[in-house]
Amino acid sequence: MKNRIIAVLLIFFLGAFGIHKFYLGENTAGILYLIFFWTGIPAILSIFDLIALVLMSEEDFNRKYNPRLTAGAGYNRGVSADVVQTLKELKQLYDSGIITAEEYERKRRKYLDSL
Repeated sequence: MKNRIIAVLLIFFLGAFGIHKFYLGENTAGILYLIFFWTGIPAILSIFDLIALVLMSEEDFNRKYNPRLTAGAGYNRGVSADVVQTLKELKQLYDSGIITAEEYERKRRKYLDSL
């Protein structure tokens, strides 16, 4: 579980090196910050990262960086109707013969896993 305060502190003290990117799971961006830290560009970008995290609500932070935590915590309240509708449409495609059983199951599983 990632903590927003820790992320903010990492940006404040080590933002130019991209350590916060590694902590937040954005490894590619972290590597780019490390490669280019000597140019000063990552230091400037980290200021924007700091502002974004400070202004981000706790709910948005958890939704973006702790998706497993938000799945059962009620943060996705408005999603259930959309999920049901999407699954109904997928089932209709299967029932009408437009997609095969394998395609139906694969798409259904992919959609459910993305939640």
